Amino acid sequence: MKSLGKMSMLAAACICTTAGSLQAQYVKTGGSDATSPLHLLKPDYPVPYETPSQQKIKAVADKVFAYLDATTPYALLDKRTGQVTTDLSKPDTNIILQTGDYRLTSYEWGVTYSAMLRMSEASGDKKYADYTHNRVQFLAKVAPYFSQMSKAFPQYRNPLKQVLEPHALDDAGAVCAAMIKSANGNLQTPMRPLIDRYMDFISNKEFRLADKTLARNRPLPNSIWLDDLYMSVPALAQMGKFTGNNAYYDDAVRQILQFSERMFNTGKGLYMHGWIQGMEPHPQFHWGRANGWALMAMSELLDVLPASHPGYAKVLKQFQQHAAGLAAYQSGSGFWHQLLDRSDSYLETSATAIYAYCMAHGINKGWLDAKAFGPAVLLAWNAVSTKVNDKGQVEGTCVGTGMGFEPAFYYHRPVNVFAAHGYGPVLLACAEVMILTQQKHFKLNDSALMFTEQ
Repeated sequence: MKSLGKMSMLAAACICTTAGSLQAQYVKTGGSDATSPLHLLKPDYPVPYETPSQQKIKAVADKVFAYLDATTPYALLDKRTGQVTTDLSKPDTNIILQTGDYRLTSYEWGVTYSAMLRMSEASGDKKYADYTHNRVQFLAKVAPYFSQMSKAFPQYRNPLKQVLEPHALDDAGAVCAAMIKSANGNLQTPMRPLIDRYMDFISNKEFRLADKTLARNRPLPNSIWLDDLYMSVPALAQMGKFTGNNAYYDDAVRQILQFSERMFNTGKGLYMHGWIQGMEPHPQFHWGRANGWALMAMSELLDVLPASHPGYAKVLKQFQQHAAGLAAYQSGSGFWHQLLDRSDSYLETSATAIYAYCMAHGINKGWLDAKAFGPAVLLAWNAVSTKVNDKGQVEGTCVGTGMGFEPAFYYHRPVNVFAAHGYGPVLLACAEVMILTQQKHFKLNDSALMFTEQ
């Protein structure tokens, strides 16, 4: 009898063990709703699905910083010796800028300079701000020397021509805005001559349509490029704050509203990339990064535009409508597509980083609802974080892109780690998500990331 009892107990134990194993197997493989809690199955997300820690965000930013600091020197070289020189006593065509992976005077680096300043504010780490201050002050220091070079040697190919003789908004706006931010209210900054030269170009020399909308005569006459909102509005906005001259604010608001009147598709909540006067019907291609420049231009304007300005409410409403439109097109992996409303176009990093930054900034400033936009921001940042490689390079960024009127042009633009457009946006996203996760609380509720008041 005792043997039978032991056998029964062993059999029962085996049955329980087998049942437990089967249940675990069912949970792992799917099983049935009657035998396992299927809602607890772990999804196979393509990117991290979590609220990132401050340490993780900072680690991504530090990796990018280390790469950029090492590959963007700011010095003069004597090409005869290959040695750094500080001798600016007389014009000498053998004195050249030390070159790195990226151009210190490009609009992409204007974005990066601003991003470094914001990352310093978010993290308290002075090295980021020093990166910007050192380089923009270097440009201000050597600009008079290279101006003399052009006068002494008329055929000289001046490496600071963008700074000394801007001929497009790309040359002026983004770097100018960063210089004003770096000056931090010092009206006597050594950068003031460059700031004034940039602003003179934007306000008085860039081509405009009859209603004063900033435009270009390429690729066709009377062309409006959505990108140009970022190449002009932040500088105008910062100059308004810097000088107290409301005319700069007025012009910045004018650009946002008049670009939007022509180029914003209210049904989609997206901007078309380019607009040509007289083209009917007008092809609409909703390019990712250009939409990012537009959203960021509005964000930068709202940062400094007095709430009492008659255009403030209109710009805020436009920012909110655009953010809502963009959120609807985020992919399941957290990225946005190269052409936002065409899911068979590739997933692109720089646009995704810009949207993560702008939406996070909108939440932090009280312009956007954290419950509605916060989860999308975290998903986007987690996606972007996977595109920073071990060297600190940003992968998946579309190279510089002109205006096209058929889809193949956008679908097949190359991506490259040396596309400078990705670095500033990634650092901006790091900074703003760092602030967001300090100020707001997120948790997993029934496996879904969401904002909570607790």
